[in-house]
Amino acid sequence: MADLLTIENLGNLIMLCFLQAVLGFDNLLYISIESQRAPVAHQRSVRFWGIIIAVVLRVVLLFIMVHLIDLLAEPFYIFAWTGVIEGAVNFATCVFIIGGIFIMYTAVKEIGHMLTIEHLGDDISAKSGKSAVRVVMLIVMMNLVFSFDSVLSALAITDVFAILATAIILSGVAMLLLADTVTEFLKKNRMYEVLGLFILLIVGVVLLGEAGQAAAHAMHDDTMALHLFGYELIPMSKTTFYFSVVVLVAVEVLQSGYTRKLNAQRRTAARH
Repeated sequence: MADLLTIENLGNLIMLCFLQAVLGFDNLLYISIESQRAPVAHQRSVRFWGIIIAVVLRVVLLFIMVHLIDLLAEPFYIFAWTGVIEGAVNFATCVFIIGGIFIMYTAVKEIGHMLTIEHLGDDISAKSGKSAVRVVMLIVMMNLVFSFDSVLSALAITDVFAILATAIILSGVAMLLLADTVTEFLKKNRMYEVLGLFILLIVGVVLLGEAGQAAAHAMHDDTMALHLFGYELIPMSKTTFYFSVVVLVAVEVLQSGYTRKLNAQRRTAARH
């Protein structure tokens, strides 16, 4: 126990908690949006159990990756179709591709649904059409997809399982504390739900980009990076992603304020 209580491990824990907080933003956003698809009476418990189960499975995933990191890193197929698709595929590649496609599909489907509805009340009722168990399973599955990247990043900082597990548990506690607040905010400010869906769409693109370099990073061999039609599949940097999110939020806030101002002026003109 004394070996764990060192300045180095404490510093790593603080750094890992910060990393989990930064990388957990898109995860929390997905949980808040997806939980609204469950029956209204069960939405809070869906968020609670979805996060609890996901955190437990994330610790299990961490344990597996600590012991099997070399096996998971090894490519199981190498494409050699010159000029069309080239590069290696490993376990992480498949996780990022499946997760990215699923998140993009979910975001596009919900955006399309919002464009077709005529009454918001009908939309709220329609959102509660999935069973609570199904929503919990979706939250857990996507939480694992999101956590895969963060676990790989965490392993680059330290391989001390107790420190890694503590950071994951603390991030889970933070999500439990914030999930209800974020969900209520989206319910009261529904224009930001559209913004959230577009952010999730970008997250899907980010995951697909991560897939291109997964095998190359794992094996420390740049020649294993995926190339499509001669172009290397390069992931979006986290700095670019969060800059895009900040710009989207700023545009939405300014647009909302400008719309309210225009509506107030129109109401004033109508009265006169």
